[in-house]
Amino acid sequence: MRLAIVDVGCGNIGSVGIAFERFGLAPVVTGDAEAIAGADKVILPGVGAAGYAMEQIRARGLLETLRALKQPVLGICLGMQLLFEKSEEEDTDCLGIIAGKVRKLEPAPGMPVPHMGWSRLDVRAEDLGLASGDYVYFAHSFACDPVRETAASADYGRKISAVVRSGNWLGAQFHPERSGEAGARFLKAFLDQ
Repeated sequence: MRLAIVDVGCGNIGSVGIAFERFGLAPVVTGDAEAIAGADKVILPGVGAAGYAMEQIRARGLLETLRALKQPVLGICLGMQLLFEKSEEEDTDCLGIIAGKVRKLEPAPGMPVPHMGWSRLDVRAEDLGLASGDYVYFAHSFACDPVRETAASADYGRKISAVVRSGNWLGAQFHPERSGEAGARFLKAFLDQ
C-alpha cells in the first residue's frame, strides 16, 4: 500500500509516520502533487495554525490536488479542521470539503484552552474502530461543532466533532497516534477501508 503523508511544512509528521510503521507500512512524506494523487491512501496531518497550513498548501500548488482526491484521506487534528470551509483561526478559508466553520474553544471551569488531554468519545458509527466511552488524546484550541458528517463527538465545554466523515474523507480532531489502543484501532480501521 502506498501511503502518502502530506508535507505542509508543519505538523505531527514524525509521530504519524511512526504510528503507521507499526502496521508494517513505510509512509512517504511528500509535498509532490503527483505522489499524493497517486497514493492509495493520504494523510493530512496537522499541528500548528490554519492560516500557515493553508498558505503552505497553496504555495506548494496542492490546493486543487487535495480537493480532487478520490482515495481514502485522513485529516488529523488541524488536518481535520482544514476539511471545513472556514476557520476562525486567522479568518482562514480552508479546503471546503465539509460545510461548516471551525471556532475557537472557550475556557470553562476545569476546561482550560488549549484542550490538552484525554476526553471520552460518543461514537455514532460502528466502523471507525472506536466505541462510545473510549478515551482519546486531544491537543487543540479550535474545534467544529457537530455537523451532519460528525461520526463521533466529545464534550469540552460544548459538544465538538471528534471524527467527521464525508465520502472518502475522514477527519479526527484527536491524535490517534497518541491515543494508545483506541487510536491504533482507529488507524487500522482507516487502513482497512
